Amino acid sequence: MFKLVNGIEGITSIRETRDPVNEAGRNAIMWILGQRKPIEAPTGGVDVAHQMTVIEHLEENAERIDLHAKQARGFLSFYKTLPDDPRAVRFFDRRDYYTAHGENATFIAKTYYHTTTALRQLGSGSDGLSSVSVSKNMFETITRDLLLERTDHTLELYEGSGSNWRLVKSGTPGNLGSFEDVLFANNEMQDTPVVVALCLNFRENGCIVGLGYVDLTKRVFGLAEFLDDSHFTNVESALVALSCKECLLPVESGKSNDFRTLHDALTRCGVMLTERKKTEFKTRDLVQDLGRLVKGSIEPVRDLVSGFEIAPGALGALLSYAELLSDESNYGNYSIRRYNLDSYMRLDSAAMRALNVLESKTDANKNFSLFGLLNRTCTAGMGKRLLHMWLKQPLLDVNEINTRLDFVQAFVEDTQLRQDLRQHLKRISDIERLTHNLEKRRGGLQHVVRLYQSSIRLPYIRKALQQYDGQFSSLIKERYLDPMDLLTDDNHLNKFIALVEVSVDFDQLENGEYMISPSYDPALSALKDEQESLECQIQSLHKQTAFDLNLAIDKALKLDKGTQFGHVFRITKKEEPKIRKKLTTQFIVLETRKDGVKFTNTKLKKLGDQYQKILEEYKGCQKDLVNKVVQTTSTFSEVFNSLAGFLSELDVLLSFADLASSCPSPYTRPEISTPDAGDIILEGSRHPCVEAQDWVNFIPNDCKLIRGKSWFQIITGPNMGGKSTFIRQIGVNILMAQVGCFVPCDKASISVRDCIFARVGAGDCQLRGVSTFMQEMLETASILKGATDKSLIIIDELGRLAWAICEHLIQVIRAPTLFATHFHELTALAHENANHELHSKHMIGVANYHVSAHIDSSSRKLTMLYKVEPGACDQSFGIHVAEFANFPESVVALAREKAAELEDFSPPAVISKDAEEVGSKRKRVSDPSDISRGAARAHQFLKKFSDLPLETMNLKQALEQVKKMKEDLEKDAVDCHWLQQFL
Repeated sequence: MFKLVNGIEGITSIRETRDPVNEAGRNAIMWILGQRKPIEAPTGGVDVAHQMTVIEHLEENAERIDLHAKQARGFLSFYKTLPDDPRAVRFFDRRDYYTAHGENATFIAKTYYHTTTALRQLGSGSDGLSSVSVSKNMFETITRDLLLERTDHTLELYEGSGSNWRLVKSGTPGNLGSFEDVLFANNEMQDTPVVVALCLNFRENGCIVGLGYVDLTKRVFGLAEFLDDSHFTNVESALVALSCKECLLPVESGKSNDFRTLHDALTRCGVMLTERKKTEFKTRDLVQDLGRLVKGSIEPVRDLVSGFEIAPGALGALLSYAELLSDESNYGNYSIRRYNLDSYMRLDSAAMRALNVLESKTDANKNFSLFGLLNRTCTAGMGKRLLHMWLKQPLLDVNEINTRLDFVQAFVEDTQLRQDLRQHLKRISDIERLTHNLEKRRGGLQHVVRLYQSSIRLPYIRKALQQYDGQFSSLIKERYLDPMDLLTDDNHLNKFIALVEVSVDFDQLENGEYMISPSYDPALSALKDEQESLECQIQSLHKQTAFDLNLAIDKALKLDKGTQFGHVFRITKKEEPKIRKKLTTQFIVLETRKDGVKFTNTKLKKLGDQYQKILEEYKGCQKDLVNKVVQTTSTFSEVFNSLAGFLSELDVLLSFADLASSCPSPYTRPEISTPDAGDIILEGSRHPCVEAQDWVNFIPNDCKLIRGKSWFQIITGPNMGGKSTFIRQIGVNILMAQVGCFVPCDKASISVRDCIFARVGAGDCQLRGVSTFMQEMLETASILKGATDKSLIIIDELGRLAWAICEHLIQVIRAPTLFATHFHELTALAHENANHELHSKHMIGVANYHVSAHIDSSSRKLTMLYKVEPGACDQSFGIHVAEFANFPESVVALAREKAAELEDFSPPAVISKDAEEVGSKRKRVSDPSDISRGAARAHQFLKKFSDLPLETMNLKQALEQVKKMKEDLEKDAVDCHWLQQFL
């Protein structure tokens, strides 16, 4: 087994080393077959049988577009009338399949079929239109991808024929709307999308942001106002925390330089930008409109809205965009709240990616992400959605964090309680979604029955909780048992349970039919009795007719019931000659076919007509009563929402406890302290996602971020030595603790952090047309402007301005920082910390650490030990790696000679005794005054860059200004050896 392919580097290596050709093939097959999960790689490449299935599927679909010339002309004329919308993907329902046309068809063929051979031409000549057909399963797959995964398209569905088509469904990533039945018919809803609208007021000291949001699934409005910097750091954190999928901005914003940076932030967060007319961002009649939508009296709504300056305009745009007032089912069902940005730890998109918080399509297994690892929830969807939200909104309040940890500890210590509760929760349906469907009048009797089946599990859950007698019993009683007693009394859930038990026909449920019991309503009961009486009379007539015709009942003379003739007699053609005379004189022959002769008489016709009339009346009465029961059930929505709230919370906390209990290496409860007090000490810490991989034997490490001693840690060492994993696992451990989860450590003490900043490489910036230098500057500027002394900063490989940035972080921001680097000169900062009385600048709290590796002197073999130890890395491992890779000896010898000249960056006074012998061979030693002078100039460059008014400059102006600043820096480097090396 591996000693440790450490951390995120290890995860990245898995993602990048899979055969791209085979991967593309598997992904194509996965999309075309409409599968939900990646197809595992068959040995030796793509499965040929699967490829053949794909080809057959394409051929089958290709032949489907076969319209008559008149139909084709009619459709083409209609299609030309559609407005041009480059974001809209339009589907047309052809009953058995769907079609897309024009650029949409090309997009679907290339993106989902991975071939343009799926395209067919509708019409001919200049009027011809590229078209593609899509099966119903494939339509569901594409819908899920467009609305749940991507953020660059809207979706429209049309029904009709010829030239008469109408829009029946439309949806966006933020407003799933009428596509919910397609998206979640066979899949759980894992996240609730939110639409945000922003109103911006630019001022000299920054930008006032007015934010409004609506969660259309949970029916919640929110308002917030806050000051933001030119990088929109706070907006980005809010978008992440709210799970925003779509953002409304005034259409004029695209023309303003002020908004360019905001558009970049939306892109980083995967948020669709939707531009709306500026007139929609209005506050006129807003309070009255909200009064119709929000439950309760209008006074609290008026008071809340009046406390904001520009945020109400954003909320007004959302009401107009979502057309909430046009649907009466929304009235009185929304709630409204003030959103406080300081209630949760702030996480931007860079931190979410660096810490692998949420799932990615490229994950080899579910344990690659923190969500996948923690998601051991049992309820159908509710627990997953709450876990999603908790991971994006870690707590800041010490008492709230400890309350969650108390519950987790109770469930960890009481195995029987944990197992019993999880078994009961597995039978709980998605109460939130069921209630939402009932409120939107999309629910039926099956939704009512599933709510009933969940409700009757509550006594078992309550009994299990009542049996707990540990140290947190009073907390469990207050948080769960008391609310459960209130919800299940005779005025709430017990009343609902009684309604269902008296109204639903449970005998029919066994046959899969959802019907009202005849005994529930006198009129329905009378119709049922009459229906049964007529059935008896028809059966008696059947017997009498069999006797009169001298035929065996059911064997020779059968009684059929169909939609065309109703009740009829049927005999085989073999029996027909025996009764032909009576058949022609006493009966009416209806149909003669191979399977026999169908006939009737006046009595059967009369009884059959009466039966059909009563049956229709019975069905109508059933429908009316079902609607009444569904409507009555929807009045319990507040009860069900409360029930869903604490059941999903219980589900997530049990999931935390299950992970902590089942992991081979122990998880521990962290000790939590306020941001102003305490240190961050993690003993034997591990990366939870990396250690969960089958191929890893994780090497734990200690991290002690101690104020005034090691608050700023510089970690050096060879590539693949574990630096990246180490710094990220500290961030992950702190995030887990503030979510309320036990952490993968032997012992943990954590001072609460208000934000985690992570700068871990340029990533895909070059693909977006941004240079690594510019990307580095932008990300670093976000940290310098947004971080406080209560934040946690994680930096992995920062290049050109590392020294100056470190000085600023240490002296000005003073946040605990983990800085992984190959820039060994930085280790001199710790020597300034040790000898700060010799320098004008005090570098307090800086400490050097390194990831250890061993080189066997005889075999020259390099072995990574993955242990983080005190002190700077005192040698370069690049030459040994080159030797191990059989580089030519002349190249290795020259490299050793140059390394001896250049590698000693530490002042002679602080070189350790162990490194003295190595240092004596080196020709050049950096002068501390040279370093200090160069760093000061670099710091000046950084400050000048951060002060650039980028929001008022276009790209060309910004690049010219940065180029000039860089040229000035190069001139100053002529007399500074440190700056020369830096450049």
